[in-house]
Order: sequence, then structure tokens, then C-alpha cells
Amino acid sequence: MPLRRWLSWPLLLLLGAALLLAALALGSSSVSWRQVLDLLLGREVPSWVRTILIEVRLPRALLAFLLGAGLSSAGAALQGVFRNPLADPGILGVSACGALGAVLAIFTGLVGWSTAALPLLACAFAFAGTMVVYGLSARAGAMDSGDVMLAGVGVGSLAGAATALLLSLSLANYAIGAQILQWLMGGLDGRGWPHLRLALPVMMVGWLLILAHRRDLDALLLGDAQAIAIGVDVRAVRGRIILATSLITGASVAVAGVVGFVGLVVPHLVRMVLGPSHRILLPASTLLGGAFLLGADLLARRVIAPQELQLGVITAAVGAPIFVHLLVKARRGSA
Repeated sequence: MPLRRWLSWPLLLLLGAALLLAALALGSSSVSWRQVLDLLLGREVPSWVRTILIEVRLPRALLAFLLGAGLSSAGAALQGVFRNPLADPGILGVSACGALGAVLAIFTGLVGWSTAALPLLACAFAFAGTMVVYGLSARAGAMDSGDVMLAGVGVGSLAGAATALLLSLSLANYAIGAQILQWLMGGLDGRGWPHLRLALPVMMVGWLLILAHRRDLDALLLGDAQAIAIGVDVRAVRGRIILATSLITGASVAVAGVVGFVGLVVPHLVRMVLGPSHRILLPASTLLGGAFLLGADLLARRVIAPQELQLGVITAAVGAPIFVHLLVKARRGSA
């Protein structure tokens, strides 16, 4: 295992770097790998190449990496808090609640008053959704995996129904309806530096808060009683992790819409290879999650080029089979 860990870090870094280069080089406009490398090394390139790479492709690639890293770390943290490998912001309804907040900001016209309205409502609704799931699935201080899943499905369905209602009411206004549909389908088309500047500080706060509790998350894996016995304030830790994952999920929904399954797939793969220790799991999930969403966005851009698939379609196509596999495996283990 130690050798495997030592080999994993360079491989993760190389994978992320290779996908970043591919995201810069591949697109509707012909830009060579040589020109990408020249730009990164500070050499002279044509002005149109610089504009495409710096103003269009680079911010989108960095945003994809940021969102993937944030969502995967949020998924890993939620799995630790709920002691459930099936937990992630999408499965637990947190993404649906964040989307409801974003849709409400668009529907009511609050985004016209302030650009901060959409991310603030998305984060607030994501936090509220996580708290509801936590409250419904807690039994005398203990967490039951089945209750977590049922609560997540119920909260997500309720948020989805409210979102569908707002969407149906907005169809009379094409501009608002189209904007809502864009958030619900998830994607990075047209995203640039302003979106990256909006998401980065919020997601960094959430990620640093999760990372600060990596040892507490390891203790929670032993059970609440054991964690309390070694001095962990279980209630406080859960509250902070819920806040952190809400910030990450809300920021992700605010800039890219609903992108599901990232927080489920990536931590599971990392845990299979590197083990359950959050000291390793969190940073490795961050790197692999960023690379995963970079690759997914690259596929979304290239599969039916020059048109684009929605990013949420790609992540769901990969994540849904893995989720079914985990669900079947969990049922066999409990049988």
C-alpha cells in the first residue's frame, strides 16, 4: 500500500496536466499542441491563439477542475459524516436544493438586482437541504444508511417538484425559461473568468474547512460513541462539514448548474485504491475529481462536435452504473 500511494500522486498530477493540455488544444478552432506549449512557456503566439486560449479555453478548463475537485471532496466528506459510501451531494438531494435556490433567484428576478443573489440562494438552499436530510436520518444521535438514502430521495424529489413548478410558470417568458433550463441541465458552455472568480473563494472556504476536519472524519468512521470517547465534538464536526459541503455544492450549482455523481464516483475509486483514511482520501479525491470533470467536459465538447453535450449528461452516464453497482453491493453485504 505505501508504494501504491507513492505512485498514485505523480499519476494523478500527470493525468490532470495532460487533460488540461488537451482541454486547451482541442476545440472548434484549430490550435496546435505546439502553440499551447509556446503560450504556457511564455513564447510568442498569434494574437487570435492567445485570445482563444486565455479568454475562452483556460478559464473553462480551470473551472471544470475546480468544480470537480470541490464536488469530489464534498462527496468524500459526506460519506464520512454519514458513514455511507453512497452519499454525495446529488444522491442526498443537496444539488437539487441548490438548484431550487438558483432557479428561484432567476424566476423572481433577483439576479437582475444583484449578481450575488444566485450564489447566495443556491448555497442557502443547499445548506437547508443538507440539514433536513441530516435531521430526518438521525435516530437518537445515530445515523442509519437506509434513512439517509430515503431522506435524500425525499428531499431531492420535493426540491425537484418545486423547481419543475417554477419552470412551468416561467415558460411564458422565453428568456427566463431558457436560463432556468440551462442551470438544470448543467454545463460549462460560455463560462469564463467571472464565473471562476465567483466560485473560487466560496469553494476554497468549503474545501479548507473539510480538510481541517480530516482527522475528525476518520474518527467518525469508528462510530459516534468512539469518536466522542477520543474527544471529538461530533455535533460540531457534522455541522461544519454540512456547512462546507453546502458552500461547495451551492457554488457549483451557481456557476454550472446540476452536475451529478462526481462526489459519488471519485471518492469511491480513490477509497478502493488508497484506503479510507481521509488524510489521503481528501487530497487524492480533489486531484482525481478535478481530472474527472476536466475529462467529462472534454467529452461533452468533442462527442458531437461542433455541438456540445451537456456536462450533466456525461457525468450521469458514467456515475449511474457505478451507483447501481454500489447499491447492489451494499444490499448483498447487508444480506
